[in-house]
Amino acid sequence: MEMPVENKEIVFLLADDHSIVRQGMAILIDEIVPNATIHHTSSLLQIVELITSKGIEIAVIDAHFPDGNSLHILSQMKNANPDIKILIFSGLEEDLHVLKFIKAGANGYVSKLSDEDEIRQAISDIVHKGEYFSDLSRNLLIQYVHNPNLINPLSRLTNRELQIAEMYADGYGNLEISNHLNIKQNTVSTIKKNIFEKLKIENLVELIDLIKTHHKI
Repeated sequence: MEMPVENKEIVFLLADDHSIVRQGMAILIDEIVPNATIHHTSSLLQIVELITSKGIEIAVIDAHFPDGNSLHILSQMKNANPDIKILIFSGLEEDLHVLKFIKAGANGYVSKLSDEDEIRQAISDIVHKGEYFSDLSRNLLIQYVHNPNLINPLSRLTNRELQIAEMYADGYGNLEISNHLNIKQNTVSTIKKNIFEKLKIENLVELIDLIKTHHKI
């Protein structure tokens, strides 16, 4: 007779650059899987190495680290252990980011803004079912089948908005953009406002990150 999941010695990796986040998640994991072994790291660069050296079975990782974006290492994590289950635990807007992480190999995505019960459910599902998707994620996955552009939020922009977004990402200011495109500065400002609203972002740092992550997917 197979041992219940709760009694198995599942090896977890918690990867987040904030120790308080890892400690909180570890408490929840201990409640759900008392025999779990939990490894911690605050570094994106250590994740793949730990998967190999510690035999990690379930990884709970943030989307962003000071040393990079975890989206780009999911394939390396799967190469290190094809059976690993990856739960993204992020403060990023779920509706903007979940699809690209699932496409890259994640088995689930839960927002740091979720209440404790939902986070507990996410851990339980990733342990018992090997995946966790919120109702929002499931709806987006269904929509994505019919509209693959959903995975790239930049597809919401017009050609002109995308052109100006790229110029901001390249370090151009309003005056340079207006001179280069031969349009008024207040027109550039209006387009910038539209870009921010469509992408649900608040500053140029977030815009640059979106351009880097999504452009030419």
